[in-house]
Amino acid sequence: MAPDRTILGIDPGTNLLGFGVIRTSGKKAAFVDMGILDLRKDKDNLQKLKAIYDCISEVCKTYRPDCLAIESPFYGKNAQVILKLGRAQGAAMIAAMEFGIPVFEYAPRKAKMAIVGNGAASKEQVAVMLEKTLGMKLEAGHLDATDALAIALCHHYETINPVASAASGKGGWEKFIKDNPDRVK
Repeated sequence: MAPDRTILGIDPGTNLLGFGVIRTSGKKAAFVDMGILDLRKDKDNLQKLKAIYDCISEVCKTYRPDCLAIESPFYGKNAQVILKLGRAQGAAMIAAMEFGIPVFEYAPRKAKMAIVGNGAASKEQVAVMLEKTLGMKLEAGHLDATDALAIALCHHYETINPVASAASGKGGWEKFIKDNPDRVK
């Protein structure tokens, strides 16, 4: 049985950064908090990174998460975008690491697949499924925060389902069999 944990999920961005916090008990997950750090008015990129670090540090102080799950940057048409996302991701990761919180990274498609069953799902589809899964009503306009909740829930699913981790290449089937001899007949 999986231990009770608090998981902080981050959808990094230098304009909008979403965060979501869930608490898990066994296979169940419950909503704790979510929010958005809006950096669109700040034009200084270094100040944005400082604001991200400060925000995530405060969230870590408040909720004391056991782990951080963060969306990995993906390459689009503009290389500058991935550079900026990587910097935002790094600022959030360092904030968590300062508190001794382990960091796990997930591709956006993997989180969408874990939540909706479709790696190309829209942000709106992810939000609807999170409402059903967590038994709550989410406010419209918080899609970056719901993406962060999806990343946190994706991490929860990965840790309670060793087959998913093995199949995704994190050690392969050999590692799964070695780590779980009682589950293989």
